[in-house]
Formats: sequence, C-alpha cells, structure tokens
Amino acid sequence: MSKVGESILRGARDSLAYARGDKSRGKETIVYVPTRVDVRALRKRLGLTQAEFAGRYGFKLSTLRDWEQGRRQPDGPARVLLTVIDREPRAVARALAAE
Repeated sequence: MSKVGESILRGARDSLAYARGDKSRGKETIVYVPTRVDVRALRKRLGLTQAEFAGRYGFKLSTLRDWEQGRRQPDGPARVLLTVIDREPRAVARALAAE
C-alpha cells in the first residue's frame, strides 16, 4: 500500500477509535475564538474604508456598520474570520484572490 493510503487508513482507524471513546489515539486541537472583536480598530489598522473592508472580505456594508456602531456583534463564524484577518491578513487575501 502507498504511504498516502497508509496515512488515510491510519487516520480512519484513529477517528473510529476516538469516536468509540479511545482518547489516546489521534490528537485533539483546542481553539480560541474571541467573544468580542473590535472591528473598527481592525479595519482602521488595515487602512481600509468601511466599503473597502466589507467588499474585500465579503461582509455586507450594513452589517459592518452595525458591528462598528455596537448595534450587533459578529457571530461565531464571523468572529473566526475576523480573527484570522487580524492575525494573517495576507493569507486571507491570498485565499480569497481571484484566479
């Protein structure tokens, strides 16, 4: 069997064992998702207008304004994306770049 095949099979066996309660196989990753994001500060640090930020990252302009004016807070997936934008803006830009 190829190395790729062995790796896939090993991963499947580890997943099955984990699902059955064997926590000794595979690994568990714990992630931190912040409860609040200062969207305005992030946008300003990147030097973007509200329209530019919303357009670049796929947010509705009205939603961005609601976040910045404190009428609403980003939900979980949006907080994750905003955190990645905050920490790795170039990686996000590369991932979202048109081919």
